[in-house]
Amino acid sequence: MRALLRFRHGVHPPERKERTAALETRRMPYPPEVVLPLRQHAGKPAIPLVKAGDRVERGDKIAAADGYVSVPIHASATGTVAAVGLWPHPDGSYDQAIRIAVEPWSAQAARPRLVPEWRGLSPREIVAAVQEAGVVGLGGAAFPTHVKLSPPKDKRIEALVVNGCECEPYLTTDHRTMADFPDRVLLGVRLMMKCLGVPKALFGIERNKPDAIEAIRRALPGDIDVEVLPLTVKYPQGAEKMLIQALTGREVPSGKLPLDVGVVVQNVASVATIAEVFETGLPLVERIVTVSGNGVRKPANLIVPVGTKLRDLLDACGGLSDDASEIVSGGPMMGVSQRDLETPVSKGTTGILVLTEAEAQRNRTYPCIRCGHCLDACPVFLNPQLLGSLALKARYGEMEPLHLRDCMLCGCCSYVCPSHIPLSQIFAAAKTAIRKAKTTEPAKAPA
Repeated sequence: MRALLRFRHGVHPPERKERTAALETRRMPYPPEVVLPLRQHAGKPAIPLVKAGDRVERGDKIAAADGYVSVPIHASATGTVAAVGLWPHPDGSYDQAIRIAVEPWSAQAARPRLVPEWRGLSPREIVAAVQEAGVVGLGGAAFPTHVKLSPPKDKRIEALVVNGCECEPYLTTDHRTMADFPDRVLLGVRLMMKCLGVPKALFGIERNKPDAIEAIRRALPGDIDVEVLPLTVKYPQGAEKMLIQALTGREVPSGKLPLDVGVVVQNVASVATIAEVFETGLPLVERIVTVSGNGVRKPANLIVPVGTKLRDLLDACGGLSDDASEIVSGGPMMGVSQRDLETPVSKGTTGILVLTEAEAQRNRTYPCIRCGHCLDACPVFLNPQLLGSLALKARYGEMEPLHLRDCMLCGCCSYVCPSHIPLSQIFAAAKTAIRKAKTTEPAKAPA
């Protein structure tokens, strides 16, 4: 493997991490109610196991996995189930969720659980424990972690790549995970290496996090091969394909996965959560969330119970400023604007960004001038100008041969467009339209 420490194309948006980068992680108070969506991971939603009136304790399983590419949901606080029904979802829709009225007098001490001694477990048993704990990718995609830990037998995995880039502006969740909990992160690396049977792990961290780089290097154990590689600061350095190219020199072909080039990539927060399962016996019931932006009074990196409503999270950060205008789940490049403060934090929520009126002003969109800036920015070498033109004409069938599927919706093309065309949002809508068309196609009659 040959480290390049960079990838071609991409953009350099302002980092704007200074408000939270140096703030140590702290725990927020428990809210009066948590709302746990059944769909907060890639794959099939979980199946509810509780009903209104049931009392649950922190860490109890309240929804079961529905198949292999699915994970269970656990109560993030002790309390009573208030209802199971539709609730605002972070993606803007309404979906099934379990509401728990939190006991205000509870110490929120989890029910005593057996902490598995991982040294005596086989890789298969470790994977089963990770799935039972509901661990998913915490970088935003929320892909079930146990699936990544169980690659097909015909795929030879040569290295684990740990993603500590966190290239999205404002967000410092991964940064603080590495700086505050380096030993936990490296225990998670050790567990993943054991499951995958790989001899080496590569740690990719952008150079704008020197304290995180130093913390991980100081904590490196001597009995496993883990290399920390500081990377060029560029967006989207944290995308799987870009990170693999920067760290190994290998290019993931179109339509293929990291497995096809002998690599498994995992977000650093997910790695730390795997370790926490075996340290405490607790499933994934909380996560670190960055709350930042000029529209919030006290930016912070908080340990937040999954299911905390945005309203309660923002109150824990001093509330909104007088000129707050827009709330985004995630960062400014790939985040989703929120329309309801009752929307809960999910397992995949990396941060909450609050923009002011001046920052959230909408630019007027002009016709494409064929300048080619989007082609120079696209990290996967697509032609966003052509794809955008086809999407606006609803010519979706012509977009697939032009590799629309390879688009990561990273937003680089939208960021550099001088005509302010929202290309990334257009492509997201096109992908949704194509999926719907395929699911509604009538079945072909047998010949």
